[in-house]
Amino acid sequence: MLKNDQLDQWDRDSFFHPSTHLAQHARGESPNRVIKTASGVYIEDRDGTRLLDAFAGLYCVNVGYGRPEIAEAIAAQARELAYYHAYVGHGTEASITLAQMILERAPTNMSKVYFGLGGSDANETNVKLIWYYNNILGRPEKKKIISRWRGYHGSGLVTGSLTGLELFHKKFDLPLAQVLHTEAPYYYRRADLGQSEAQFVDHCVAELEALIAREGAETIAAFIGEPVLGTGGIVPPPAGYWPAIQSVLKRHDILLVVDEVVTGFGRLGSMFGSDHYGIEPDLITIAKGLTSAYAPLSGSIVGERMWKVLEQGTDENGPIGHGWTYSAHPIGAAAGVANLKLLDSLNLVANAGEVGAYLKTTMAEALGDHPHVGEIRGEGMLCAVEFVQDRGSRRFFSAADKIGPQIAAKLLEQDKIIARAMPQGDILGFAPPFCLTRAEADLVVAGTQRAVKAVLG
Repeated sequence: MLKNDQLDQWDRDSFFHPSTHLAQHARGESPNRVIKTASGVYIEDRDGTRLLDAFAGLYCVNVGYGRPEIAEAIAAQARELAYYHAYVGHGTEASITLAQMILERAPTNMSKVYFGLGGSDANETNVKLIWYYNNILGRPEKKKIISRWRGYHGSGLVTGSLTGLELFHKKFDLPLAQVLHTEAPYYYRRADLGQSEAQFVDHCVAELEALIAREGAETIAAFIGEPVLGTGGIVPPPAGYWPAIQSVLKRHDILLVVDEVVTGFGRLGSMFGSDHYGIEPDLITIAKGLTSAYAPLSGSIVGERMWKVLEQGTDENGPIGHGWTYSAHPIGAAAGVANLKLLDSLNLVANAGEVGAYLKTTMAEALGDHPHVGEIRGEGMLCAVEFVQDRGSRRFFSAADKIGPQIAAKLLEQDKIIARAMPQGDILGFAPPFCLTRAEADLVVAGTQRAVKAVLG
């Protein structure tokens, strides 16, 4: 099939792509790919090239591509009622039903769901609610938010500040002053190689305690974290990390925001990462897997103790001054209802756990002894391979070598498989749709093995 050259030119002349080298793209020095159709774990571009998407878009097409049940739910909702707002008590059957379905699946002690459009706006909502909460409680100084280095929580002003990755701060005048960062629970990259996993957890706790002591617990409102670090490297926490961190937060009366944009609705083989690791959140951030990205939708799940204070605030001050035009958009909500029904009827959460474990195991068998593979890790349908120049001394490659991007590019070129070169390290990430089969996992592993051989020998 011949390329539509006019479309290619329009793309470079008119379209501002996110997370893209803008100058190279505008000059035509980097490829563009126009995606035409998709089914299961495969996408296909306008030239007929079929690619196995081993990253589910951006960790988000959890039920797989081409599900007619969700498409039909969206179309039916659009025909019946394409839009109405959710302000001053208005709702739709889809939005009300979805809120109930979410709370039925969420950890205990969660009370209400506020809907937005994406993970970034959900975390912006969370921060506003936290500040409101402390103002209502008469604690106007208790406003700082602690995040972790290498955490990802969005790319807005506050959410880009919460994100602990250099790319999202550089030249944007971020992070903002109210946001603090503490140690990432990244055992492989610990500074002291002599530390055991338990000692490293103690170190993370000590770093958090020291930060709270420096700033004053009376100034710190909340701590935010992903159950598993996502964009920062796909890093499961070391054993005992979450109980130890929660103990500190409870002692200092610091709220806990659990960002489940990646892990929510099954990616770890459990419905929520909070249940997977025994986390007790005050707020949960949801997005991607809520609709499997068939329509934009996010949510902030508010815990019971916070909700009671929000109610008190409106008794004292009138209606809460927060809302988006597209909050609880009925088309997004209809997609969410259909998506959660599919997760249940196709047993996809269990498959994510089972096939995800198989993917990690077979990846370790194929590459675990390679001299430039430092670690293979993952949880559920998340897997990462971290590359090092020397595994014995854990000496990393220079960032200028772009080893991770080279391997991702070779995997795409040779085997037509999409993986993601993660930022701030030579890390190849995998987050396939939950419908991945063992045979498809074998294709991913074999292709990765060939790509590593081609780049690193």
